[in-house]
Amino acid sequence: MQKRLVLDKKQISIILDRFCYQLIENHDNFENTVLLGLQPRGIMVLDMLVERLEQISGVKVPSGYLDATFHRDDFRRRNNPLKANETKINFLIENQKVVLVDDVLFKGRSVRAAMDAMIAFGRPKKVELMVLIDRKYTRDYPIKPDYFGRQVNTLESQYVSVEWAAKGFDENAIWITEEKEVKS
Repeated sequence: MQKRLVLDKKQISIILDRFCYQLIENHDNFENTVLLGLQPRGIMVLDMLVERLEQISGVKVPSGYLDATFHRDDFRRRNNPLKANETKINFLIENQKVVLVDDVLFKGRSVRAAMDAMIAFGRPKKVELMVLIDRKYTRDYPIKPDYFGRQVNTLESQYVSVEWAAKGFDENAIWITEEKEVKS
């Protein structure tokens, strides 16, 4: 199987630090800002980001996990039903600036569903999107990230594989592969 490295452990670390400084510049002391990691894969990025933000700024930013499974437009069209993940938000987002955090932006369907799901927690003042990888030319919806680590050009048949050491891989890395790999 052909595999091309997009980001290694060091590059991911640099991008996460850059995200922190961008957020610090754009969100005054995080007084009206919350971060939401999109389940299931965006929460890994969120957790690392929140930890670094607290180390760099000394501010504990409200954060949570958002599952949009039942808001997806393909929920009932799949042969195998999707498994819902935990939504863990213990605050209202009414009049807050919300930063949605995910690992890869592909079609935009998950982000669209997340925006629907987040309304249950209030009407945000503003919504921004942060992703490690932006697959530029693959959108079904007019969605683009406010913050991205790397933009890549990929074919529909290719897959962006995000590997986290915390999930049993050798180290954090992001690859483009010809098919989806499954870690046993």
